Amino acid sequence: MSPTTATDTPYPADSPFPGAPAAAGRCTFLGAGPGDPGLLTLRAVEVLASADVLIADPLTAAAVRSHCPAGVQVHTTTAEGADFDLAKLVAEAVRSGKHVVRTVDGDPGLDGCAAEEMLSCAGDGIAFEVIPGVAQSVGVPAYAGVPLRGTGGADVRFVDGGALLAGSPVDLGAPETTLVVRTTLGQLPATANALVSNGRKPDSALSATLSGTTTRQRTFTATLATIAADLKAARVLPSPVSAPVDPATSVIAVVGEQVAHRASHSWFETKPLFGWNVLVPRTKEQATGLSEQLRSYGAVPQEVPTIAVEPPRTPQQMERAIKGLVTGRYEWIAFTSVNAVRAVREKFEEYGLDARAFAGIKVAAVGETTAQALVDFGVKPDLVPSGEQSAAGLLEDWPPYDPVFDPIDRVLLPRADIATETLVAGLVELGWEVDDVTAYRTVRASPPPAETREAIKGGGFDAVLFTSSSTVRNLVGIAGKPHNVTVIACIGPATAKTAEEHGLRVDVMAPAPSAAALAQALADFGAKRRDTATAAGEPVYRPSERRPGSRRKAR
Repeated sequence: MSPTTATDTPYPADSPFPGAPAAAGRCTFLGAGPGDPGLLTLRAVEVLASADVLIADPLTAAAVRSHCPAGVQVHTTTAEGADFDLAKLVAEAVRSGKHVVRTVDGDPGLDGCAAEEMLSCAGDGIAFEVIPGVAQSVGVPAYAGVPLRGTGGADVRFVDGGALLAGSPVDLGAPETTLVVRTTLGQLPATANALVSNGRKPDSALSATLSGTTTRQRTFTATLATIAADLKAARVLPSPVSAPVDPATSVIAVVGEQVAHRASHSWFETKPLFGWNVLVPRTKEQATGLSEQLRSYGAVPQEVPTIAVEPPRTPQQMERAIKGLVTGRYEWIAFTSVNAVRAVREKFEEYGLDARAFAGIKVAAVGETTAQALVDFGVKPDLVPSGEQSAAGLLEDWPPYDPVFDPIDRVLLPRADIATETLVAGLVELGWEVDDVTAYRTVRASPPPAETREAIKGGGFDAVLFTSSSTVRNLVGIAGKPHNVTVIACIGPATAKTAEEHGLRVDVMAPAPSAAALAQALADFGAKRRDTATAAGEPVYRPSERRPGSRRKAR
């Protein structure tokens, strides 16, 4: 097993770990699970946070790297190329006082290479520990909806497909024993034949799961006798009309009566947006909650910023507003976006102020996301819309100015330079004086990478969520118009009108003007689409798989 260096500054040959502490290091073998980053254990995350050197299997490398310190030295293992001495790397790093974390896909106890590496550490007198992980042979069937043991308590046996094909003696147990077979796509038909040769009936039920626990997961159900033909018919194995999936793709197969439960137990692949690539035209910070919601529906969100936030051209207006906050000029301050909260917070920090400067001032937030940004700042809003999360909803709950109860009649409204006048006009109508201050400017973001632009125009995305008219205009401006197979989802009528003006067909409209409602509306659309295809006995394809030639390319 050979690691390929993934850092820009590898250790010099004469001193691999310069400046290391004198204390002895250690090595941790850590199970990274079968692929889903959410299956990392709490102990695994804790250990990764202290890694100096990370040696990771490729499947889970990105997931484990995200939990490591910024300065960690990263190596990714490969199956070929014996020119790199892994044992030497570990030994030198540990003896230099480094903490080496060797992550293994699945569980280290079921990985033969990891066992050899542990033996090498023991032989070199290197201290190590083992952090178990979710084994692929257990995690993948669970995500496929195939319970390994029923109420009858039948035996479960784990079978190495490679050993079976090599002719090694394999005890498959009684006919009712559930078999969990680890193999590859290319070897699956031969493995099925070998199971029959070893006593299993040809009509034994079989499930085969590719890319298990990830949003690329696909599960096929067949029998030992029919699996090869079924995979060819699905254009997964080579056939005269298909381009196959990589035959080295890992497969976890389950053989036995428990496979019948998949029809009722499948929970992962039946999510409404399972496997959908969804474009979110927002910054990563703005899209965090929305992206998490989309992931809960099985989607793969990709954030593409369409708007960049910059300071106002003339900062004096904001400087006077902050001074007014401190000196008691305002009765209220209203925040209409997370960016407004950030702009005021940055000014506070610039002047050495903190949340205590809001003492005696009533604070309003246009919605829950903005309210949370205030809470993170240490400010609990006094007013958040009870209904619609918008300027109109805020006005519905805003009290009119009362000279008896309100000693000051002025409201500070720090906003973007392109904000609408709805809130200002409504507050004036309620009797308030408004200082409408430009807290930040919104400008069009830089174009995304060429690969992303091609995916947008070529139909590589299944859906795009537009949360404002400006996101429509800016996305088309920096990346081009989404392909006509892409599902267009809009947060409200104004955004939908802008999308239509740009030649887009609007498929989904949020029932309420919030990002959460928009994501839910897209999920409902996906679920209805899936149910319609299932009821008609048709395969469930993602929208991007409907473009010409896409199904062949996808496989």
